[in-house]
Amino acid sequence: MSSQSMTSTPNVSAAAPQSVPGTTTFAGGDAYFNRELSWLAFNERVLAAASNPKYPLLERLRFLSISGSNLDEFMMIRVAGLVGQTQRGIDKASIDGRTPPQQLASIREKLAELSALQQDIWRDLHTFLAQADIHIADELRVKPAAHKWLEAYFLQEILPIITPQALDPAHPFPFVHNKGRGLLFTLTRDVDQEQIIEMILIPTAIPRFVRVPDAVTSENGEQAEAIYISIASLIQRYAKKLFPGFTIEGDGLFRVLRDSDIEIEEEAEDLVRTFRSAIQRRRRGQVIQLELEDDFDPQAEAVLLEQLGVHEAAVIKTDGMIGIEGLAEIASEDRPDLKFDAYSPRYPERVREHGGDLFSAIKEKDIVIHHPYESFEVVVDFIRQAAADPEVVAIKQTLYRAGSQSAVINALIEAAEAGISVTAVVELKARFDEEQNLKWASKLERAGVQVIYGFTDWKTHAKIAMVVRREEDGFRTYCHFGTGNYHPITAKIYTDISFFTADPKLGRDAAKMMNFVTGYVEPHGVELIAIAPLNLREEIYRRIDIEIANAASGKPAAIWMKCNQITDSGMIDRLYAANSVGVKVELVCRGICCLRPGVLGLSENIRVKSIIGRFLEHSRIYAFGNGSAMPSPDAAVYISSADLMGRNLDRRVESLIPILNRTVHDQILQQVLLANMLDTEQSWWLHSDGSYSLVEADNKPFNCHRYFMTNPSLSGRGGALEAGAVPKLSLRKGRSG
Repeated sequence: MSSQSMTSTPNVSAAAPQSVPGTTTFAGGDAYFNRELSWLAFNERVLAAASNPKYPLLERLRFLSISGSNLDEFMMIRVAGLVGQTQRGIDKASIDGRTPPQQLASIREKLAELSALQQDIWRDLHTFLAQADIHIADELRVKPAAHKWLEAYFLQEILPIITPQALDPAHPFPFVHNKGRGLLFTLTRDVDQEQIIEMILIPTAIPRFVRVPDAVTSENGEQAEAIYISIASLIQRYAKKLFPGFTIEGDGLFRVLRDSDIEIEEEAEDLVRTFRSAIQRRRRGQVIQLELEDDFDPQAEAVLLEQLGVHEAAVIKTDGMIGIEGLAEIASEDRPDLKFDAYSPRYPERVREHGGDLFSAIKEKDIVIHHPYESFEVVVDFIRQAAADPEVVAIKQTLYRAGSQSAVINALIEAAEAGISVTAVVELKARFDEEQNLKWASKLERAGVQVIYGFTDWKTHAKIAMVVRREEDGFRTYCHFGTGNYHPITAKIYTDISFFTADPKLGRDAAKMMNFVTGYVEPHGVELIAIAPLNLREEIYRRIDIEIANAASGKPAAIWMKCNQITDSGMIDRLYAANSVGVKVELVCRGICCLRPGVLGLSENIRVKSIIGRFLEHSRIYAFGNGSAMPSPDAAVYISSADLMGRNLDRRVESLIPILNRTVHDQILQQVLLANMLDTEQSWWLHSDGSYSLVEADNKPFNCHRYFMTNPSLSGRGGALEAGAVPKLSLRKGRSG
């Protein structure tokens, strides 16, 4: 990037959304958007990416599968929670004043729209895939050679592992696990014309789709077609081989989603045993959603509805794809021409200049790494080098999500086996990673790592790694603070910040924070870091209040925030208070936003945008003008593991790290944060009525993801974002998300 800093504040506020009229005031709950409906609006923006003709075809399919996975989790957690509240008669209102039953009614109406939209998009993509020689097979598509191969595959690979089960008084209705798929067949026995219903549960151990080998589909040396068929369709196709002596009258595919939230009692004596038991209970949770094929056999459907007990569940019938999330398998097809151009993250230049010696580079000067544009390997190398360094005496690290194949875990094991004192805080309450984290904890303990599970009622969500090294002038602590998880897979697709420092104050604070988690020793005398749930909320409040005071005294006042969710009413109210005295507030909020922007007398100085693009925006950055215009060298800049949600501020262990090093400060503020503010190609405005519309540049479009993929790394010699890259923002009128 150019070393030329911008001399004035870029015109990021000149094109505030004007097409949605404001009102004078909003009172009570009307000042906020509903959390659940805001999340569904986010998933609608993901679906818009699946419809975007500018994106490669398989990337569009990937966005569609992501939308399906998102909706599954939403049903299993958020909707399940509301159903539970309704059943228990809990009438606590949401931030916008709705009771649980009122929320459920609105949610189910929107879910029906999104489900129908998903299927519409799938039908379009199905056609486009066929035009690109990727076929999801039906009877007309399968040629004789492929049919012969599929039949053999069914007989050899599928038939031995599926188990038909009659549904009658002698055979209890089988349990259908969460996300379980099954087929019901209505059969008539040829001998006596007796009618029975059979169920086949599709094992989770087999893939969702099977791909016919290229050697079978290629003809006369021509390019092979990619032919996929779902395992469910394969079973239906060859069902007669399962039921000889019967006539198949009808069949149908179904899929079940269950309540998947885990609640842990505060008095749990053995947290590991409690979580193992809770994971088992989750698999048997209440049915929350049942998906059925549109032409499901009526007699079989009646049996299924009765046996599953779906009184409170959403029953969705579709003539399209059951379980949209499964399309991720097809999206992985090896067709580079139908995907984003391949991208390899760079290894930080600063570290290369020191011959790869991370500790030498960090000791010289703080380093910031911008993932996924810069390699996550540098984080792994931080632990690897510590494990191999005879001068390292201790390593301490938090682990929230580490993935199923984690180089970080292996590096910690190597360190422990080398005799280094290693402490790992493994968070068992990381939703849907509980089982994986239990496995990692067991493996770490066997290697000699001291494994800590943290607080029973608070999740440890902060991302901190400490390395204590013996040096000539005494012990020195090297720290890594991150906005994302120590997860090698998500680090390739999530945008996050890694901050490495040897600042003694930050090292002392990190040690106190780790002691707080491992020994419940409340930290005293913390010098720089703010910690949730102790004082992180208060620190952000303090910074907002400084901007309020500056605006009231006629000084420049501005707040720039980038996070994933904004739902906390206290934080929103503080931003409304800043608005009331003229503080300019710019928010980049990818997902849920309960703040209502652009309302006269409430939030006319607040703008909110969401970025949905090639990478998932995940970093949390909070910046405050501090008496100057944005982006200024005098601004107060923080990175954090916390979003602006009540759970992050009050019920999790989180960190808020001030960025004091001038170079790192400018890199984060005048590169990362400014580029997000300036993005037009992937951005959506949030309006005061809750709708979203695409942003459009008046002169030239700007894509922050493309910018960082093609420009020098943050840790190189670059300075502020080049002035020539700044577009003039405007609103594309009349299109809502």
